[in-house]
Amino acid sequence: MASSLTKDSVRPGTPGSEKTFFGHPRGLATLFMTEMWERFSYYGMRALLPLYLVAPGGLHLNAATATAIYSVYVSLVYLLAMPGGWFGDRVWGPRKTVAVAGTVIMLGHLTLALPSSGTFYAGLGLVAIGSGLLKANISTMVGHLYDGPDDPRRDGGFTVFYMGINLGAFAAPLVIGTVGESVDWHLGFALAALGMALGLAQFLLGSRHLAERSGVVPKPLSADEKASTLRKAAIWAGVATVFYAIVGFSGHYTLNWILVPLTLLGVIIPLMVLVRIKRDRELDRAEQSKMSAYIWFFVAAAVFWMIYDQGGSTLSIFADSSAENSVFGWGFPVSWYQSVNPVLIMALAPVFAWIWLALNRRGKEPSTIVKFASGLLLVGASFFLFLAPLSIAGGGHKAAALWLVAIYFVQTVGELLLSPVGLSVTTKMAPAKYASQMMGVWFLAVTAGDATTGLLSIAGVDLNKTGIVALEAALAVVAGVAVWMYRNKVKELMGDVR
Repeated sequence: MASSLTKDSVRPGTPGSEKTFFGHPRGLATLFMTEMWERFSYYGMRALLPLYLVAPGGLHLNAATATAIYSVYVSLVYLLAMPGGWFGDRVWGPRKTVAVAGTVIMLGHLTLALPSSGTFYAGLGLVAIGSGLLKANISTMVGHLYDGPDDPRRDGGFTVFYMGINLGAFAAPLVIGTVGESVDWHLGFALAALGMALGLAQFLLGSRHLAERSGVVPKPLSADEKASTLRKAAIWAGVATVFYAIVGFSGHYTLNWILVPLTLLGVIIPLMVLVRIKRDRELDRAEQSKMSAYIWFFVAAAVFWMIYDQGGSTLSIFADSSAENSVFGWGFPVSWYQSVNPVLIMALAPVFAWIWLALNRRGKEPSTIVKFASGLLLVGASFFLFLAPLSIAGGGHKAAALWLVAIYFVQTVGELLLSPVGLSVTTKMAPAKYASQMMGVWFLAVTAGDATTGLLSIAGVDLNKTGIVALEAALAVVAGVAVWMYRNKVKELMGDVR
């Protein structure tokens, strides 16, 4: 499939092939299609997940439990990106790690497709593990296609790659969501497995076009390190097995015995990582200062993602029960709302890029801190906007679909202000010692935000209540105002980074 998108090279010496993919190394076609199909499978399953959890024909859980499961699952995907990157660096190399990850994801979706509730959580676990393994390594391989960080095509290559993510995310709810909701839930999960199978086949067939270094383990474990790692893993696995065996055989096991530890880990591990880096005495004064500033961005991002990712859980469950899911009399599946964000990203991202360039030429581009504060204010505003359909539903009426579209629109604008800027500032402020790990640290902000949502749901908090939604909205606005008020202090801590 990728070969049909290539053309003769107009630039001799392009790494990897005599053909190019829109002017980029041909290997980008392989990674583009692999990521597109993987995101197709991931976002399709994610669009179905909360609906299946609450549906009478699904697991028929209450909204709080469904939100907790969804939040824990998403937080795990981002939490496992760090060990996934470690496997690529120390054990298998990026190429093999992605191949293994694709296989695990496909098996996870196939497990979800089985008509048995007993295997459902095992399937979720496999998809989370596979996604964590794949997430960091496939992006690393995109970087390998270019002649170092100064290659003028590098930024454009990542932009093309990013479009693959959003194409898959846009199409998935329309295809997988429709089949899952209208025909059969498990058939929808099976389609997600098919999507990942296509992505895996694409990757294996096109891997010859990837850079040679993608197949190399950058820093392989020594024999002693392997033995030590296996020993520690065996000990922890043994402890967990014994503990859950005791809980199970004593008759005290409930789902919370899994959900609570995982959500606590989602909050504790990000804090531990930040503290470990901040207290590292090998960092010089400038690096320590930048890490102090980075904590501001990290906490702000965690608050942002806590609200933003409820677009796939809290908003989706609300739409399923309390929204008029139709436009001009034409009804559509609830999962289709999950296509709104990616299509808006594809439409608005070039506009924002043009705006920043235009403002930069005039010396008026907002600083990183102002963009972050604006993103927080907008995600808070989206939940203040959510109060309107909640009020309509509280009056016994169905809320119009356009209310939800408007919420997703405001959140997407906030995402474009915060997410790309967060990725950029993470690379700029990373201490030299942790340069390759800081992207994983950024993903931990998503983990912390989603884990917090999970903890609230486990505690029995109804996230579709007006008071709770208003409180979350106020929290984001207060956080945005705090970042803006202390912008000069943060700028000072950032040193030469802008």
